[in-house]
Amino acid sequence: MCSLRRALFNKYSCKDIKVNILDVLRQHLVKSLNGGQAFKPFSKALEGIKPELRNVRPREELHSVYEELEHMRIAQQDLLYFALKDEWESPEWPEGYWPKPDINVTDEMWKHSVDGFFNDLSKAVEMVGNEDIDILSLIPRAKLTYLREIMIIIEHNAYHLGKIIDIRKSLKNWN
Repeated sequence: MCSLRRALFNKYSCKDIKVNILDVLRQHLVKSLNGGQAFKPFSKALEGIKPELRNVRPREELHSVYEELEHMRIAQQDLLYFALKDEWESPEWPEGYWPKPDINVTDEMWKHSVDGFFNDLSKAVEMVGNEDIDILSLIPRAKLTYLREIMIIIEHNAYHLGKIIDIRKSLKNWN
């Protein structure tokens, strides 16, 4: 029996299977972008947050759920647009990547953050699936690859998603 794993690692000759490793990589990247493999899906982590807890810092050294989400949105947008838009200018580091602390988060601000995060996440998935973009190639204006930008989005989002869940647990708003 020929398996994809054996074909990928050339342990056996598999005449019946043709593997495009780049397609396999793209599939794994999409799964990792969407979450739900090694970590909770983003929608699950944000589901059911009480509006009055969105901007609460459970301890001084932690951010609020809103601050973490808005940071994720800004960073993801920067990484994605850096890869896709020649004219894109990144925010100032670090202040441009975080919302102002102690801000009173309105429903509109929360919606902007959630919608912006998921819209750009969809654009990242589209970029990975776009066969006109060689994700292993260099971004024309940089000495960095598209794959690097996608991997940082995946790693960064996973890290901050974990922080959101920890914050929610500290606030006793996680089930």
